[in-house]
Amino acid sequence: MESGKASCLSPSRRIVLTGGLAALASGLGSASAAPTGLQSAPYPTRIVSLDDGLTETLLGLGVTPVAMPQVEAWNDWVVEPRLPAGITDLGTDREPNLELLVRLAPDLIITTPYLAAIEPVMARIAPTQTFSIYAPPGGHPYELSIKETLRLGAVLGRDSQAQALVARGAATMAQLRSRLRKAADRPVLIVNFLDEGHLRIYGQRSLFQDVIDRCGLANGWTRPTNYWGFSTIGLEDLAASPESRFFYFEPVAPGILQSLETNPVWNSLPFVRAGRIHRLPAASAFGMLPSAMRFGTLLSSHLADVENING
Repeated sequence: MESGKASCLSPSRRIVLTGGLAALASGLGSASAAPTGLQSAPYPTRIVSLDDGLTETLLGLGVTPVAMPQVEAWNDWVVEPRLPAGITDLGTDREPNLELLVRLAPDLIITTPYLAAIEPVMARIAPTQTFSIYAPPGGHPYELSIKETLRLGAVLGRDSQAQALVARGAATMAQLRSRLRKAADRPVLIVNFLDEGHLRIYGQRSLFQDVIDRCGLANGWTRPTNYWGFSTIGLEDLAASPESRFFYFEPVAPGILQSLETNPVWNSLPFVRAGRIHRLPAASAFGMLPSAMRFGTLLSSHLADVENING
């Protein structure tokens, strides 16, 4: 994921990694010294995606990548769209296996600024393009996802599919806004549990905030966030939004929910005492249009169930 991890490679680790991979790339010979620009024809077909948001967008365009990092983690953190079988796993998203990448002989690598330190090395293996949704200084991921979806569609010769994906996102947001009118009376808090006392909470500059806005809802977390759109907080900070509905995502590490049962800070929170605690299936906080639609749909479905907003 472009920014799915809260930390990036340290400067010293970047030097070692980049130096070692530069030596790898230099040993490939002139046959592997691919130009950084894409060839005009034919359009690339053997595509490696180094980001989950880009992978879900590829799938939304009807394209399956030949390889990506952390294949096995997809069903825990992204879920939809379903990942087709046969995609090669490149290892971790922070340190993809570039030796394997060389052997795969892709004709396009798509990446994000998250891996900028090794982009020059990847560009020597195959033509490489960077797509940015989450990067300093931060902004509106939904709008940037529209822009980069259309650009990716142009790169792949799939303009009509990209336009259709953008249109599907717009239609979904409009439907959700209409459906959630009755739920706009109370703000929402959207979190991942990190441990028994800390959470990642999403606010301004997050994809979830953009979806909340498009759905006509209010976010109960209005404090500053980083350029990924989240804050890392303690349980006590949740007292700043006592009237909210509280939504947390799966997966949750074992033991966390059990520990909250006897946590006095947690049990003192007004929305806990009122029973406004709701569990959501996993959705990627660092995805693109498919993740935005999944999150909005999950939130709408759950609100319809627990608040009877259709009744």
